[in-house]
Order: sequence, then structure tokens, then C-alpha cells
Amino acid sequence: MPATSLYATASKTISRLAGRPVTFALAVGIIAVWIITGPLFAFSDTWQLVINTGTTIITFLMVFLIQNTQNRDTQAIQVKLDELIRVTAGAHNALLDLEELGEAELDLFRAKYERLAEQARARLAKGDVDTDVPEAE
Repeated sequence: MPATSLYATASKTISRLAGRPVTFALAVGIIAVWIITGPLFAFSDTWQLVINTGTTIITFLMVFLIQNTQNRDTQAIQVKLDELIRVTAGAHNALLDLEELGEAELDLFRAKYERLAEQARARLAKGDVDTDVPEAE
């Protein structure tokens, strides 16, 4: 199995497990045990270091896992939105794959749609409907 596939499979599995209530309960249980054992270890520096090290390592690894999951979800949503644009009559195919554009190009598209929204609100204020499909400039 290729490394990227192994990582993708592992990250999906771990993210599913990490999001379950039983995982949260397990984490709370570990913290409770750590707190209860405080008097046994006289609240020593080593006792504190155990939880600090453990939580730091888990947090560090979870950052990468969360980013991977978020990237995958974002890509899937973008593909689905692109497909909806593609199959919608009257939709502007120039909107496909917008996430790949630079900031300046994206700002131009955003400005066009902000103008359309302003025009629609103005029509509503006059009592007109805003359900038509105006051309993007």
C-alpha cells in the first residue's frame, strides 16, 4: 500500500474514532485518573510532566490529522459545488474551480456578485421580485 494511501486510510480511521463520544469519555477518564493520582505522587513535577507531555504530543499529532480531514472535506465540497454549477442551466461555468484562483481574481468575482446582491435588494425594496437570473457583468 502506498504511503499516501496508508496515511489517508489511517487519518480517516483515527478521525472517525477521535470524534466518538467514547473517545471523549476515555480522555476525561485519563484526566480523572491523573488528578486522583496527584496525592499519591505528592503533585510532583514528574506527575505534572506526564500529563503535559501526553497532551502536547496528542495535540501536535491532532493538528495534522484535523488539517488532513479538513482538506479532504473541502476538496469534496468543492467538487460537489462544481458539479452543481456544471449541471445547472444558466449557471456560469467560469465559477468552476474558483478556489484555484488568486486573491485578485477572486476579489473581482466577489465584487460582481456583491453588485448583483445590491441590485436584488434594491428591487426587493421597490416591491419587485429578485428570483430572476441576471447576467454577471
